[in-house]
Amino acid sequence: MAPPLSRRSLFQAAALAAATPALSYPATGRATAAVEAPQTAAAAAAAAPGAWSVQPFALDDVALRPGLFADKRQLMLDHARGYDVNRLLQVFRANAGLATGGAVAPGGWEGLDGEANGNLRGHYTGHFLTMLSQAYAGTGEQVFIDRIRTMVGALTDVRAALRKAPAVLSVAGKFGTAVENVRGSYQYVDLPAAVLGGASAVTLSAWVKPTHDGNWARVFDFGNNNTRYMYLAGRNAGGVPRFAITTSGPGGEQGINGTTALPLNQWSHLAVTIAGGTGTLYVNGTAVARNTAMSLTPAALGTLANNWLGRSNFDTDPVFPGAFDEFNVWSRALTAAEITELQSRRAADSAAGRGNLASYAFDETSGGTLADASGRGLTATLRRTWGGPSHPGFLAAYPETQFIDLESRTTSDYTKVWAPYYTAHKILKGVLDAYLATDDARALDLASGMCDWMYARLSKLPEATLQRMWGLFSSGEFGGIVEAICELHTITGKAEHLALAKLFDLDRLIDNCAANTDILDGLHANQHIPIFTGYLRLYDATGEQRYLDAARNFWGMVVPHRMYGIGGTSTGEFWKARDVIAGTISDTDAETCCAYNMLKLSRTLFFHEQQPKYMDYYERALYNQVLGSKQDKSDAEKPLVTYFIGLTPGHVRDFTPKQGTTCCEGTGMESATKYQDSVYFKAADGTSLYVNLYSPSQLTWADKGVTVTQTTSFPREQGTTLTIGGAGAAFALRLRVPSWATAGFRVTVNGSAVSGTPTPGSYFSVSRTWRSGDTVRISMPFRLRVEKAIDDPSLQTLQYGPINLVGRNSSTTHLQLGLYRNAGLSGDLLPSLTPVSGKPLHFTLGGTEFAPFFEGAENPTHAYFRRSEPRVVFGNTDSGIANPAKSDGTTLLDEIWAGAPFGTKNALVARVRSTVNAWVGAGLLSQADGQTVVRTAEGATYAP
Repeated sequence: MAPPLSRRSLFQAAALAAATPALSYPATGRATAAVEAPQTAAAAAAAAPGAWSVQPFALDDVALRPGLFADKRQLMLDHARGYDVNRLLQVFRANAGLATGGAVAPGGWEGLDGEANGNLRGHYTGHFLTMLSQAYAGTGEQVFIDRIRTMVGALTDVRAALRKAPAVLSVAGKFGTAVENVRGSYQYVDLPAAVLGGASAVTLSAWVKPTHDGNWARVFDFGNNNTRYMYLAGRNAGGVPRFAITTSGPGGEQGINGTTALPLNQWSHLAVTIAGGTGTLYVNGTAVARNTAMSLTPAALGTLANNWLGRSNFDTDPVFPGAFDEFNVWSRALTAAEITELQSRRAADSAAGRGNLASYAFDETSGGTLADASGRGLTATLRRTWGGPSHPGFLAAYPETQFIDLESRTTSDYTKVWAPYYTAHKILKGVLDAYLATDDARALDLASGMCDWMYARLSKLPEATLQRMWGLFSSGEFGGIVEAICELHTITGKAEHLALAKLFDLDRLIDNCAANTDILDGLHANQHIPIFTGYLRLYDATGEQRYLDAARNFWGMVVPHRMYGIGGTSTGEFWKARDVIAGTISDTDAETCCAYNMLKLSRTLFFHEQQPKYMDYYERALYNQVLGSKQDKSDAEKPLVTYFIGLTPGHVRDFTPKQGTTCCEGTGMESATKYQDSVYFKAADGTSLYVNLYSPSQLTWADKGVTVTQTTSFPREQGTTLTIGGAGAAFALRLRVPSWATAGFRVTVNGSAVSGTPTPGSYFSVSRTWRSGDTVRISMPFRLRVEKAIDDPSLQTLQYGPINLVGRNSSTTHLQLGLYRNAGLSGDLLPSLTPVSGKPLHFTLGGTEFAPFFEGAENPTHAYFRRSEPRVVFGNTDSGIANPAKSDGTTLLDEIWAGAPFGTKNALVARVRSTVNAWVGAGLLSQADGQTVVRTAEGATYAP
């Protein structure tokens, strides 16, 4: 390991690199020099960090074979093939002022409305690109690479458009052409200050075609501020047009309200006249309202700074969504007949003629200026409300304003700023994955440009500002951006990219976790989990030990102290106090994103330290929460993935959460297309192959010239078979022995038993020179066991091997279940359950069917139950004696069965006798009842 790099040395190197940037951006908006990259993206992906003693295989090195994972993936591939990517691109194109081709934005978190308030647009596109990239790697299907290239091309066009001033988007108008303002574009028409000409009488006339029913979007607004202005809104709070003029703010408005709403997606004509103290509002040639006490005119407003079509002087009002045709201003009040004539012909062809103060026909089909035909030469300019990007690398589906606001924000408010760097991460990761999948240099250029922009922005900020930003709930969330930047740095080698990654250091979090001080209580779970995967990558790049220590210790604060039986964590998105499990059971537990990110962290920790507990957790969360978060049906429009998984009794999983396009649906798309990413790892020196998961698959280990084919129906089968193919090669086959494999783990090679004693929670090594056709058979019988909530041992969950079993029951109170009734000598509780014929891994107990959590069904379920063993029963023989308990809740049966496994019945009876004697001696059980318990144990028949 190289000596750690200080933050100062990184920034000095970055400053030198920034002085000679790898990219230049001429007026054309195209990069003149591509980022230096290896010959292929695959070569970059293969360059695992030197700190990794174990390395992953590429997704295309591991093929899923028919089975549980392939079936689940197929459901998501149907979505990847079927969803219209132009809908995802709509929000990017709209933000850049480009034509959207009539595509409808996805809505939900990708929309301008609802919970996200428009503040997360673009995140889902990044997830979708990653899904497509993984789908292509896993299947090789051309449809996925075609879709990736379509999206990368569109995003390249978007960035080019953002680098320039906005240009006219010409569409068919009422008479000729019109200018369209796509919702989400933040564009408006800026008119010269002389447009109203100080008129004491006036007519303003416009054709508009609104496309959204949002209130207070302006057709026009002339003013200086929120005090002195004159506007016409397509909809007021009551949904009808409103004209108003004031010199003393909203309270002094002299207004006129329409009577009916303007229809959407249809042309409507609006006109306002003011003269002689009377104002009249016309809609489609009809005078719909008058104000005969309108003393104010444009002359009273004086010269105004802001003269806008489509934009309000109130910042919180939306930009007008729709199209404009013919806007005219006359220095007199047109007659009703003149306004009626404007309904059927252009102003130039009417008796009124063109507006003498201003006249815009919107005949332009390109450029960013609009000609005035009044004779006054008042050329208008198309502008963005936010100006434009601070750097040519900027790429987003909304303006740069959230990033700017965050820099001065001291409190969180996700209605105004919702995790802009989180969204930037999703986009960055998406285009980076697209590059790795396709070698498309445009995707790498987008990724590198984004990091150049972020570095230019963040490197100027004081350290205290950065610490404040990243410590803000939600607003300061940045997801896994550090990991993505570090990954990009391995490709570009640009010093400022590594320096950028360190700008996301959250020192309070790092230092406390490095010192193993648990500060997680009250923190937003998914805001913090992915941070540590990024910090591990910073450790790889810099050698700074605190990153590794912090990540390792953080993992241990979550597992098992804040982990549910399915592998999930968090309640209502947050963590509570350490070791509080029962106390956090709710209908908003186990946010799906948390499991996704804990898997990434676990595997990355394993690359550094081959502790089996990381892959034990990986198996638990993958086979339970992650698989179970995907509904078992396909849908082209929705990924059908949970957000929360409620653990309350009778909870029904919601596979269409919130309003859609959520973070969890995004990570769910990714999870379902990379199930094979951790089945096999290899030692960095090539001496070992780690088999971490038992899943039907085929590994192609090109370096060794071998294939490994795994044939199994695990977990429906309690074992697997590995078959070696290809040329001979020497290596150690390291087989994970799950911590739950207490009933044995037996290995044969070509039919002969392998010597040694596999230990649960370890790896069992088989070393030899392997030849084509060699067959390794692994048998690992499952046992049924319970796992107890740390804070309430009577609240338990059922685990059968790696699988969490949930009761399907509509009751909304915890099921009361006993499991000792027919427990086997081994301690296996399974004999107390009855298998369901024809349904593997399904059982019944107490009239309730138990099924694997991984089945993505909409049944009401019980993940936890209340343990109840009211009487002492052995081998289905009831002693008739109440099962006594100690003050801590431990019962007589608990203490007896804690001695399992028992080699013989006599060993169990001996345990019963010694335990009874102790309880009698402690006054917890009478002598007579104790004798009855012993006699019952002696007379019972037991399962193995």
